[in-house]
Amino acid sequence: MTSEPDISTADAMTALILQIFRVNGSLLAVGDGLVSDLGLTSARWQVLGAIAMSPAPLPVAHIARNMGLTRQAVQRLVNEMANDGFVAFGSNPHHQRAKLVLLTPHGKAAYASAMRRQRPWAEKIAKGLARKDIDGARSTLAALELRLSDAGST
Repeated sequence: MTSEPDISTADAMTALILQIFRVNGSLLAVGDGLVSDLGLTSARWQVLGAIAMSPAPLPVAHIARNMGLTRQAVQRLVNEMANDGFVAFGSNPHHQRAKLVLLTPHGKAAYASAMRRQRPWAEKIAKGLARKDIDGARSTLAALELRLSDAGST
């Protein structure tokens, strides 16, 4: 026998989701400001990060999957960044048409500069927050992400 979630739990989840939307908007706006002079946006920075942190070069579809984004959205960003010299395309021994996305020296430098700016910014916004609360929030968000992916596959 399954029971419906308590309405107060559903209300709390709705409030959390709405707060996540607001925080996401703020993160994107602040991120854009942090890296705009590097020729980046928050979205470009995220894609550069996914490429930089991958242990091996990946095609767009794999980058998108790892980021939880659509292939089309990542393809658009990668194409723009290729035009601006941040990334280049390399041959893929596993698939002739799905080129690998590679950071150029310009892309590596921009990403490194962005990350040097990110650390002091993260330290500033973390000031006064308890590590256990930050870890708890991350854990809750990870659990929510897992439930959302499970819900999407059924």
